[in-house]
Amino acid sequence: MKILLIGRGKMGRLIQETAAAAGDEVAAALGRNDLDRLGRMGRVADVVMDFSRPEALPELCAYVRRTGTPLLSGTTGYTPADRAQLEALGEAAPVLWAANFSLGVAVLVRALREVSGVLRPDFDIEITEAHHNQKEDAPSGTAKLLLEAIDPARAMTVVCGREGNTGKREKGEIGVHALRGGTVAGTHTVYFLGPGEELEFTHRAASRQIFVNGALHMARLLPGKPKGAYDLQKILFGE
Repeated sequence: MKILLIGRGKMGRLIQETAAAAGDEVAAALGRNDLDRLGRMGRVADVVMDFSRPEALPELCAYVRRTGTPLLSGTTGYTPADRAQLEALGEAAPVLWAANFSLGVAVLVRALREVSGVLRPDFDIEITEAHHNQKEDAPSGTAKLLLEAIDPARAMTVVCGREGNTGKREKGEIGVHALRGGTVAGTHTVYFLGPGEELEFTHRAASRQIFVNGALHMARLLPGKPKGAYDLQKILFGE
């Protein structure tokens, strides 16, 4: 597989190392300082892998529309309008975006979709997420993914942290709390707190390697697929 990599941060460097060890080729790796090269490049790879920043989206969209190169994106911090742009790219190429490419998180999302409807009426729900001290966006993309799984209709009120005299917890609210420190690769816990009983779902990432392995695996599946915006759940579980 030939890869055009966007993003030379920690994830980008690990993708390059892992791809090389697997016999894949990184045709080019672009960062914020030379992203403008994208506008002068033709189709040089089987797939674009984007682990950069939301600011790169306009250049990225223009390139995919011009070349038709399949796109796998794991960039977080996107607004709903940004996500809509990514989905619209499905008109030009197969596109897959996910906030988290770990198999364990994919299974957690599926589990939350199954149990949330049963527990939501009588249980309070809270989410905590912990990441390393270099992460810039909060809540994490994975926390937002879990929120979507719990409340797909977005009927609940999201409260990001609490401070001061907040009064009693309101019914229909869901708290999201971000911790930042050290080298934590990513820990997410969903709490269902009910009358007399509690249920917790926790996913811990030991290292970024699990995200890289998952992303490379999914990237190999994109070339040859029909144009369209793909969902990780649909690919994994055939929904």
